[in-house]
Amino acid sequence: MMPRFHLLALACATALLGACSSLPEPARPAAPVPDRFPGADATASTAPAADAVAWRDFFTDSRLREVIALALANNRDLRVAALNIEKARAQYRIQGADLLPSIGIDGGKTAQRLPADLSARGEATTSRQYSATLGFASYELDFFGRVRALETRALESYLATEEAHRAARISLVAEVARAWLTLAAERERLSLAERTRDNRTESYRLIRRGFEIGMVSALDLRQAETLMESARAQAALHAALASQAENALNLLAGATVPAEWRPAELGDGATTLAGPPAGVASEVLVRRPDILQAEHALRAANADIGAARAAFFPSITLTTAVGTASAALDGLFAGGSGTWSFAPRIHLPIFESGRLRAGLETATAQRDIQLATYEKAIQTAFREVADALAERASLAERLDAHQRLAAAAADAARLTEARYRGGIDSHLGLLDAERTRHAAEQELIDMRTAEATNRVTLYRALGGGWQ
Repeated sequence: MMPRFHLLALACATALLGACSSLPEPARPAAPVPDRFPGADATASTAPAADAVAWRDFFTDSRLREVIALALANNRDLRVAALNIEKARAQYRIQGADLLPSIGIDGGKTAQRLPADLSARGEATTSRQYSATLGFASYELDFFGRVRALETRALESYLATEEAHRAARISLVAEVARAWLTLAAERERLSLAERTRDNRTESYRLIRRGFEIGMVSALDLRQAETLMESARAQAALHAALASQAENALNLLAGATVPAEWRPAELGDGATTLAGPPAGVASEVLVRRPDILQAEHALRAANADIGAARAAFFPSITLTTAVGTASAALDGLFAGGSGTWSFAPRIHLPIFESGRLRAGLETATAQRDIQLATYEKAIQTAFREVADALAERASLAERLDAHQRLAAAAADAARLTEARYRGGIDSHLGLLDAERTRHAAEQELIDMRTAEATNRVTLYRALGGGWQ
């Protein structure tokens, strides 16, 4: 009766210790951000969420879509992210294999010679032994969840790597779109600078003719020359900037972008985007791959705590084998040559000089670090969306103002030139009007670039673009 009671007590103690060592499924931490984005309407919206809109549907320019597809196929950073997934998947499979014993076949031969003074018969002897066995070695019985916790950690690390790959795709799509828009803007600025250079060169020639016949002063001639040389310098500068923007786009694409896919100027319909997102901010943000990556990292750190706690309890490993053994090779599989071995081992930590306690404290601290990292990731994502929305709130009005400013500056320059040719205005007034028109046109290009880039930034911040 006593042995049965002891076995029952041992089983109960084992179950209790196993329950103490396991960790409950961690709940998703509350998002440390306001309920709604600034400027977002609290009412329901029929517009699809950004992460539900594939990048091929968001970017409407066929040339830009081709460049993004080229980058997704050739970008080396994205390729590294994809290979990291394969590596994490393999590591998860390796860790999961520890839940089952590794069974193998072993065969061997042992030969030994004893000198006469060591032999029981007083003469030198030689012995040989042949064996063939099937079994497993050092298989840990996971009573306290240590191996399971390590397998869970490997799984969460693999899932985090997958989300990191998705986040890398979002970043790449957005970076390619921004680089494409930057190239378009630089080419448009270059076109403006070249037109301005040609116009001012022609104006200088006319004024020089007037100076040669005594109708124009030397001051007017030098002012026209100053304006012309300034335009030449601006054209050369924007030619270099356009080349640099093209190089940046080629680097992101991982290959040379064909000429027919490069933009000549900013278009009005490169992207489409609905209004500000509806719904709770935390619901929108937790769907972002980088947030999901941080959440999986938090779960992996929580699993490390389970493994560290299980290290306090006994570990039981088994080594067993069955097979055949014989002193002669031809008798290896003869009758009566069967052999078996069974070697259970239990290790109970008693004194570890605080190593196990320090390991648990390290795992707990790492979990707290990952929690803070997860919360910081959500706060950063919230700010990215809030900043994009704050900029977008004034973009329409600013763009309209710059369009009207450019039109007014162009009219003022045309009227000033007519007055100058009629002898009413001075040449200095004409120069000021030309400078104002040129600056207004450049600012309009900058404003159109900012508006298009803001659409891309908001789309990325809301988690769209990885599909």
